[in-house]
Amino acid sequence: EIRLSLVGSEMCIRDRDLNKRIVNVNNETIRLTQVEYRIVELLARNPGKVLTYDYIMSNIWGPYADSENNRILRVNMSHIRKKLEPDSMKPRYILTEIGVGYRMAE
Repeated sequence: EIRLSLVGSEMCIRDRDLNKRIVNVNNETIRLTQVEYRIVELLARNPGKVLTYDYIMSNIWGPYADSENNRILRVNMSHIRKKLEPDSMKPRYILTEIGVGYRMAE
């Protein structure tokens, strides 16, 4: 279980059952796909640290991921933000470092 707290909100990430990918944001349970969950978990295990597109791609899709084309990552990130963020256009939890990657707020 991973807990992150931001001013005025809390995120809890847990995986008690391998078939349930659950994230709680302010006591609201949100279910994610397997890939979405793995991305969020990877970022949450490194709060405040910028993870490059290449690093995320290779950790989620393996060594054969096309790191030159990160479109699949951007699409998944869009879905994650729509599910987790109060306003997906102004993210509070998962921040974009333009041209580099993403980081989980601390």
